[in-house]
Amino acid sequence: MFPSSELVLDSKNNVYHLGLNPSQIADKVIVVGDQDRVAMISHFFDTIEHTSQHREFVCHTGIYKGKRISALSTGIGTDNIDITINELDALANIDLIAREEKSQKKSLEIIRIGTCGILQAEIPVHSYILSTHAIGLDNVAHFYGISFTTAEIELLTAFSTQVHLPAKVEPYLVSASNELTSKLDSELTIKGITVTSSGFYGPQGRQLRLATKTVQLNEQLTAFQYKNERILNFEMESSALFALGKSLGHQCATICLGVANRPRLDFSKGYEKEMKELIVYVLDRI
Repeated sequence: MFPSSELVLDSKNNVYHLGLNPSQIADKVIVVGDQDRVAMISHFFDTIEHTSQHREFVCHTGIYKGKRISALSTGIGTDNIDITINELDALANIDLIAREEKSQKKSLEIIRIGTCGILQAEIPVHSYILSTHAIGLDNVAHFYGISFTTAEIELLTAFSTQVHLPAKVEPYLVSASNELTSKLDSELTIKGITVTSSGFYGPQGRQLRLATKTVQLNEQLTAFQYKNERILNFEMESSALFALGKSLGHQCATICLGVANRPRLDFSKGYEKEMKELIVYVLDRI
């Protein structure tokens, strides 16, 4: 039995941060950082059965072409992903009233639609970047007893040999769901490794008035090669999504709209139209 200090519920027996009960979440969940992007997704639903907001966690659940889908905002960063994945799993696999793990487990499909910075000069802004793996420069996965595959460890070893991080940063690497990634793959996507950063400025090699220790980081990431693998982009959520989601038995994937090309110092002048097109692209394939 999970005590109240560990499985934290509100007065309505909803999970504490998401503010949801099991009936309000679908087996297919699209997660986004931006709260406003939830309504952008549900705009395409045929019907909407549930809407809620608690803190930064906005949820709309409805039907799209016969498929029940939830769109859920997480806010920015892997710390919020830690909350989101644990509470989504609790909604799916814990009896919240009895506070006991269910004997019959449910595997959710969790797809992140985000924006990212592109790290390869030849990839144009507004490209669809589909993550095969995520390299975490955050530390969320290090707090859990997560087992990594031999292939993941080998790829991480190659990364650590070629890319030199500040001494106290210990990266981890985890693959996306092959099954879910295959559903999202097409001639419109570019597949490769995603780097998940713990911040937007210094951790991604940007500096304004405060100097960063990662001045040459982007160049090292761009140059990385191992077998047929390349690093394509920077974002801020996928490493924890893949690590925690996969360990809990869920299928997780990330597809991002490239809004900046870092080597070319280029940034999108507006991407609402392209984001809506990406949303429909994902809705049609999941």
